[in-house]
Amino acid sequence: MLDRVRGVFMAKGFSGASLDDLAAAAALNRPSLYAAFGDKEGLYLHTLQRYGDQSVAGMESIFSRKLPIAQRLGQIYKAAIALYTAPPHSPGCMIINTAAVEAPTHPKIAAAAGKLLADIEAVFEKAFARAVAEKEIAALPSPATRARLAGGIFDTLAVRARIGSSPAELRAFAQSMVPAICGDARAA
Repeated sequence: MLDRVRGVFMAKGFSGASLDDLAAAAALNRPSLYAAFGDKEGLYLHTLQRYGDQSVAGMESIFSRKLPIAQRLGQIYKAAIALYTAPPHSPGCMIINTAAVEAPTHPKIAAAAGKLLADIEAVFEKAFARAVAEKEIAALPSPATRARLAGGIFDTLAVRARIGSSPAELRAFAQSMVPAICGDARAA
């Protein structure tokens, strides 16, 4: 149900999504929706949390594979591109497309989105720290710096998807950035 609701938020934004739109997507009447989530912001926060939990779990699964870090990072970006361009949702990422717009006037949305971004960076940082410990990549730049770069590319892919870049264009962009983030493994 929250995935269907996410589609409404992605298509119309937080402010543009009416309670009738959201109730229809949730297959609940408005009183049931209020009883379950309190208000539209509560429903949005639950939807964002689910989106974030799924994203972090997917990243952790890919990073746990026994592949070179550059390949795992490439797979992370491929998964993000698939999510960002998959119908029936509007292209892009829920954080970039909706939370960033609402954050200035909705502190709870800003806090939830900030936590999700920090969680994503933490997953990246842990993967890069493991690659450094295994001497797969150089210690500099630091795992934290690489994590911020990798997260920035995540965000850029979402923006590019939202403005209409094709999946092929997004994949080419991501593939061009992986060596810049991972560095030359021979330098490790």
